[in-house]
Amino acid sequence: MSAADFHKLAELFPTETVTHSYVQDIQLPAVNGTSPGTFALVTLDNGLDHSKPTTLGPNTLIELGTVLEGLRDRAARGEIVGVGVTGKPYFLVAGADLSTVKSVSGREQGLWMAQLGHDVYSTLANLGVPSFAFINGLALGGGLEIALQSTYRTVSTGAGALALPEAFIGLVPGWGGVYILPRLIGPENAVKVMIENPLSNNRTLTGPQAYELGVADAMFEPADFVEQSVAWASRVIAGAVTPERANAVDAAAADVAERWAGAVAAGRAFVEAKTSNASPAPAKVLDVMEANRTMTQAQSAELECETLADLMQTDEFRSTVYAFLDLVQRRSKRPAGAPDRKLARPVTKIGVVGAGLMASQLALLFARQLKVPVVMTDIDEARVDKGVGYVHAEVDKLLAKKRISADAANRTKALVSGSVSKEAFADADFVIEAVFEELNVKKQVFKEVEAIVSPECILATNTSSLSVTAMAADLQNPERLVGFHFFNPVAVMPLLEIVRAPKTDDSVLATAFELAKGLKKSAVLVKDAPAFVVNRLLLRLMGEVTAAFDEGTPAEVADNALRPMGLPMTPFTLGAMVGLPVAQHVQESLHAAFGDRFPVSANLQALIDNGVKSIWDPASVKAGRPEIPAETLALMSFGSTPSTGGEVLRRTQDALAEEIGLMLEEGVVAGPEDIDLCMILGAGWPMFLGGITPYLDRVGASERVNGKKFLAPGVASEPAA
Repeated sequence: MSAADFHKLAELFPTETVTHSYVQDIQLPAVNGTSPGTFALVTLDNGLDHSKPTTLGPNTLIELGTVLEGLRDRAARGEIVGVGVTGKPYFLVAGADLSTVKSVSGREQGLWMAQLGHDVYSTLANLGVPSFAFINGLALGGGLEIALQSTYRTVSTGAGALALPEAFIGLVPGWGGVYILPRLIGPENAVKVMIENPLSNNRTLTGPQAYELGVADAMFEPADFVEQSVAWASRVIAGAVTPERANAVDAAAADVAERWAGAVAAGRAFVEAKTSNASPAPAKVLDVMEANRTMTQAQSAELECETLADLMQTDEFRSTVYAFLDLVQRRSKRPAGAPDRKLARPVTKIGVVGAGLMASQLALLFARQLKVPVVMTDIDEARVDKGVGYVHAEVDKLLAKKRISADAANRTKALVSGSVSKEAFADADFVIEAVFEELNVKKQVFKEVEAIVSPECILATNTSSLSVTAMAADLQNPERLVGFHFFNPVAVMPLLEIVRAPKTDDSVLATAFELAKGLKKSAVLVKDAPAFVVNRLLLRLMGEVTAAFDEGTPAEVADNALRPMGLPMTPFTLGAMVGLPVAQHVQESLHAAFGDRFPVSANLQALIDNGVKSIWDPASVKAGRPEIPAETLALMSFGSTPSTGGEVLRRTQDALAEEIGLMLEEGVVAGPEDIDLCMILGAGWPMFLGGITPYLDRVGASERVNGKKFLAPGVASEPAA
């Protein structure tokens, strides 16, 4: 690979936002009365504010490589005694520019990109003088690998989001991380960072956590982090400090081989449990780590480059970038169909009808995030006290975990109150109901509330499946009602389905979207249709699997048939978590609306009637060998037309493709991208599937059922030739 080839690659991306490498010479502080000499500090900065992270594209890498080559020459001439790399405020580097990586055309260009990174990072690792990375903030993927390729590392106590998330986005840590990290912090810890964290909702490390693992050699406070890091580097260069690396291992040592193999095996078991091996990237990370124990770093680099080039060509990688970049990072911030935010009304007080678990979660969220008074009501004082007590207890838990300050805890508690009278809503700007999922109950609630609140007060329903239009039918001002559907648990799930009924006013809708933003939720505009998006698709999926079970398919076959999709849990597990009565209630409403596409299971009803909460015996599930208790089996009857797992999978794929096609025809959402965003954020659908429509396109279900794919070539798949 020549320099000319690298420049040829860079020329393909003229619009790349370049992260520049700025060099500053610093006279190192004296150690024992003498300065060790001149230190060159490289600051990586794209010239934009903190909302635009620094990233690594081909032009950025070439500039960094050129600067490092110049510093290597200066080191050879004795002009500098060390080199440091740090970033602009809040960032070291956020990793490779995914827009660039996604746009790489063909395997050869992907290979060039991988080799370019190694070429630059090899220069950093071989400057002829010690190199230091000062991790002042976020450092992801290739950003963290810059630090790993340096001789020494410091980290700020205020640094957040340190990670190698490549297994999550469909790649491997391909610029040396998969080789260096297990040697630096031990193979078990490396698997945690490279496999367990990425596949656990893309968890990251804080600065103190990274220091504890041994990723960094020293840790300093944010206020004077760079100054302290430079002073520490001076002591290291002078020989006054020798970093201790308690977790580091010699990969060639005999006793390490068994640990290495055990860590890789544990990683494979974790991947199987989390993804059913439906995505190739996590296994490839472990393959490279397993192989490189007996390799030189140069040999591992070659393997990393080849592996990266292969993975860049997979639809799973393209789907992940589509899901992460196009949907979660972009579309969720600019919801399709949302009215002009200037139409939004101020909200200074919120009312919550109900004081049960969901209502209490809502009250806590409103108070914490919006910092406005919240009042809950219920039918008696005991229920109200229990709801307010729940909020206070949850705040105390946050305080105990040091996630909020004592002052913040006291303020949040003071904002939440309760009442047995809806008169408490008289001065509220926004009132949401969280009562029993029954239409007449909700209509009665809104009738009572409307008689009390001002004409400008917005009314919202947290219904998961009922008609918002029907709820508004008897209101004096139906235009004030909007669907505001949260997912459980409220504090964790990021999705809000905002439902527009035919008469919902634009200012009401705009206010709902502004509230969602203030609550740090991602909102999707949904037409008023039974079960909206997430529950409609989940119930269609569960209905197909349950129907196959009722027809005589063995439970273990039916429940595990969808494992190739890598979903977060099996259908029967999901049903038990939601609650069989709740799932059956929603299924019945969907059956009433759509007929036989949503069959109602007599077997599930028999379990509900007898108080059975799960098809599986909970103890057997914990033991890893799910079984149906004999007494549960005796309550059910089955057909004589069993299916294979493959047949259940294909049947479910086709059912989902059909339902999405119908939803798009009905205009439930603006496009398939919104359905994907809903399933990712509201149902935990895997990023490597791209949500749901890229997966259905990839397996052929979209064309089998609808005669065409949902997404155009290149959106989450290989671009058209």
